[in-house]
Amino acid sequence: MLTRFAPSPTGELHRGHAYSAVLAHRAAREAGGAFRIRIDDIDGSRSREDYVAAALADLAWLGLDRDGDPVRQSAHLGDYAAALEDLRARGLVYPCFCTRADIAASLSAPHGPSGAIYPGTCRDLAETERARRIATEQHCWRLDMARAVALAGDLRWEEQGQGPRRADPLAHGDVVLARKDAPASYHLASTIDDAAMGVTHVIRGADLIASTDVHRLLQALLGLPTPLYRHHALVCGPDSRRLAKRDAAASLAALREAGVDGRALAEDLRQGRLPAGYSLQNP
Repeated sequence: MLTRFAPSPTGELHRGHAYSAVLAHRAAREAGGAFRIRIDDIDGSRSREDYVAAALADLAWLGLDRDGDPVRQSAHLGDYAAALEDLRARGLVYPCFCTRADIAASLSAPHGPSGAIYPGTCRDLAETERARRIATEQHCWRLDMARAVALAGDLRWEEQGQGPRRADPLAHGDVVLARKDAPASYHLASTIDDAAMGVTHVIRGADLIASTDVHRLLQALLGLPTPLYRHHALVCGPDSRRLAKRDAAASLAALREAGVDGRALAEDLRQGRLPAGYSLQNP
């Protein structure tokens, strides 16, 4: 077994992150497996090195030992580019020049598991127009979902303790695989990285269960293995909303500075014990 915890260094970690890391660490250690850390640091506009250092300090404070050095997404940009080129050569992705405002203004855009579904404005542009606009306009790359699903066929994954689940990537529409401001989306980078790291069990929050539809499709398209998945309940605060990085008072760094015993906190999380007012909820 190989599990991972993959924080994005765009803010301080909180109890919700700690809960996910504790579960992944425990699963690996109980099985005699490995626990790895990946730093998802390709969001160039928001990723900061001080958050990387803080996350590693938090994990050490919790007593979560790791196997090997942390992996950094920013060191694997070539892997994402190669995968994108493979999909592009097979006609499975296309450039999109729409802004968020363009998409929001489209009355034909329904909503899916991840929000508004892209209406396909740029899907059928002529090759000459695409080439002309690529040379002068910012653009992202979208997956032609209908074509990709037709190629991949029926897809399933195993949810630990629940059995097989059928993936429904069509419900997400033409998702972005490479953003205008980043070389890869979460979907593409995480799928490729999990395979490259040899992750056998993906343990993450239930808010990401819908994303597994897309990840399972990308695994099929790119010939990558499918890990076993476990999507756990989310830690919610006294207001019943899931914790967010903007909640500074709930950050692990604040708890560390206040003298809280990190190993005791980790043990409480392993046992599902939370402070008064906090709870575990499924979205």
